[in-house]
Amino acid sequence: MKARYFLIGFGILLAVVGLGGTASSHAATAGDDAAAIRQVMDQQAAAWNRGDVVEFMRSYKDAPDTTFVGASVRKGYRTILESYRKHYASKEQMGRLTYTELDVRLLPDARGEVRYAAVTGRFHLDRSAHGEAARDDGVFSLLWEKTAGGWKIILDHTS
Repeated sequence: MKARYFLIGFGILLAVVGLGGTASSHAATAGDDAAAIRQVMDQQAAAWNRGDVVEFMRSYKDAPDTTFVGASVRKGYRTILESYRKHYASKEQMGRLTYTELDVRLLPDARGEVRYAAVTGRFHLDRSAHGEAARDDGVFSLLWEKTAGGWKIILDHTS
């Protein structure tokens, strides 16, 4: 009888430890996802600061429904890329980009898997020239999608 209670207790202990391990692995994955998004944003800012708009745009999903909302709504990766090229025609107009107050919020689905993330923050451009884009400071909200190619921006609202 004691052996039976011991086995039942041991089984419960294993189940609890197993659940704890699952919770820790979800927490680790969430931390990894948030860190991955921050890393992409660091790479994005570095590309911008080199004057490399094409590399900057690698953080956006190359899709016709990728959307940028600013003074107007632009749809499609190519349209957004051409808009950046037009509004920031030179390295001097691009200047130096910094992000602050980043908040990464992972958005789990019904199964608890993270496929999307919302990121908010502030941007600042330190630059010597202005093209068609006059703003040097603002706020943004980004909707990211976890794709086979890594985390990609699918919606950018910058003002």
